[in-house]
Amino acid sequence: MDLAGLTAFIVAAKRATYVGGGHPAPASRLGAHDLVFEDGTFAYRDSYFGGTDFLGEEVVWQTRGWSSQRFDDGSIQSKENGIPVWAMNYYGYVLRPDLIDAGRAGATIKAALSAMYAEGRFLGGFDWQGPHGSYVDRSEGDAAHFHGREQILVGRDRGVRARLSWWADQAVARPLSGAGQDG
Repeated sequence: MDLAGLTAFIVAAKRATYVGGGHPAPASRLGAHDLVFEDGTFAYRDSYFGGTDFLGEEVVWQTRGWSSQRFDDGSIQSKENGIPVWAMNYYGYVLRPDLIDAGRAGATIKAALSAMYAEGRFLGGFDWQGPHGSYVDRSEGDAAHFHGREQILVGRDRGVRARLSWWADQAVARPLSGAGQDG
């Protein structure tokens, strides 16, 4: 497994889930909203809490005998039988509800991220102007190790702020420390 292949999978997964409307999955934790994506030997899950203020985690597994069941409502129940090789934690909140509400913030983020993912990437900084404000993404590093911040500016004021922190197996060819080991 190479970093470029993992990055391409992450972009495809992000495009297909939150930004693309995604396939809801049964909640992995009480009160969570989960979205899943599978392709080849990789599987992805985005699990988050909240709405206007939110906290979440994305994980990619290199699968071994991955199995899924699609239900009539379009949801997927997956058996995560693999090794976690990448994860990202994120949180965000509306700073100024007098400037932007959750609906407009969500629409701005989805449109901006769609444009970034269309470039085949999810890192490296991005600026996008939409009807509800300017989306600004700043990140450092690559898919192996990186951190960043997103914000939506309405005029000159910050309306939304999100912090993103990610980690991945440095070699991206072996399991993350402790993964797959019996207790």
